[in-house]
Amino acid sequence: MAETEEKTPKSSAPKSSAPKGGAPKGAPGGSPGKGKDKAPAAAVDHAPKAVEGTPRLQEYYEKTIRARLAKEFGLANPNQVPRVVKVVLNVGMGDAGKNPKQLDAAVDELGLITGQKAVVTKAKKAIANFGLRAGMPVGATVTLRGARMYEFLDRFINLAVPRIRDFRGLPNRSFDGRGNYTFGIKEQLIFPEIDYDRVEKIHGMDITLVTSTDRDDLAMGLLRELGWPFRGETPQRVA
Repeated sequence: MAETEEKTPKSSAPKSSAPKGGAPKGAPGGSPGKGKDKAPAAAVDHAPKAVEGTPRLQEYYEKTIRARLAKEFGLANPNQVPRVVKVVLNVGMGDAGKNPKQLDAAVDELGLITGQKAVVTKAKKAIANFGLRAGMPVGATVTLRGARMYEFLDRFINLAVPRIRDFRGLPNRSFDGRGNYTFGIKEQLIFPEIDYDRVEKIHGMDITLVTSTDRDDLAMGLLRELGWPFRGETPQRVA
């Protein structure tokens, strides 16, 4: 007669509700593996912001320049008073495709000058004579608006312009007929943010001031009130 196997009776204790591997996820005694809660990542604000408060030049424009321009040109509608909409800085480097290190340096320098990351510009079409293909990097550009724009203009007029060698004033005929003003500088070293020992290559840049008016006389009057050093004129003192 075969021996009967003794069966071990099953435990009547209630099953634990905890998952396998220890305490539930996020519990203090839980395992440090996948169940560990990660600290929330710091919020990244991609929109460039200026320092707190209103820039000095912007406050001076709103409190003083607007009333002066309206009275000087007889502008009854306050929306007709010109203002600076944006400032565009553009660095062109034809050999950027062959020397990417210099292009990276130009991008970093524009970031130091403006406090805003520059965008690499690329060729729109191929030009065989220059060995240029569509999509190749050809320079860098930055567009400033709002508080950053006024801060840049303030630093440029009061800090960068006095550092220009043999300076005789900025041109007063560089308007495009629609109220926009463009001029060029030969060296980026005039900006105090640039360290001479870290410069890869000395290059110039074009700076464009876009205004809200389509009249050159209004745009010139606005720049004069901002203290712009036009050639042959004594710039006005901005409080």
